[in-house]
Amino acid sequence: MNASNHATDRILDDLSRVVDDAENLMRETAGVAGERAADARARAAESLRQARERLQSLEGEMLVRARDAARETDRYVRDNPWQSLGIAASVGLLLGLLIARR
Repeated sequence: MNASNHATDRILDDLSRVVDDAENLMRETAGVAGERAADARARAAESLRQARERLQSLEGEMLVRARDAARETDRYVRDNPWQSLGIAASVGLLLGLLIARR
C-alpha cells in the first residue's frame, strides 16, 4: 500500500468517526439537556477538530506531491521533447477514438 492510499484510508476513517460521533450526539441529545448533552457535544467537537487537522495535513501533503510531480513532468518534457510530443499525440488519439466511439 503506498503512502497516498494510506493517507486516504486514514482520512476516511477519521471522517467516519466524525459521522458516528455526530449520530451519537443526535441520539444522546434528542430531548436531553444538561451535562450529558454537553459532554456528547464536546466529544463531537473534538472529533471534528481532529478530522479538520488531518484534512489540512493531507491537503498539504497533496500540494507538495502535486508540485513535485509537476516539476518532474516539466523536467522530463524539457529533456525529452520529441518523446513527450509522441506521448501527448498518442493519448490525444486514444481519447479521440474513445469519445468518437460513443
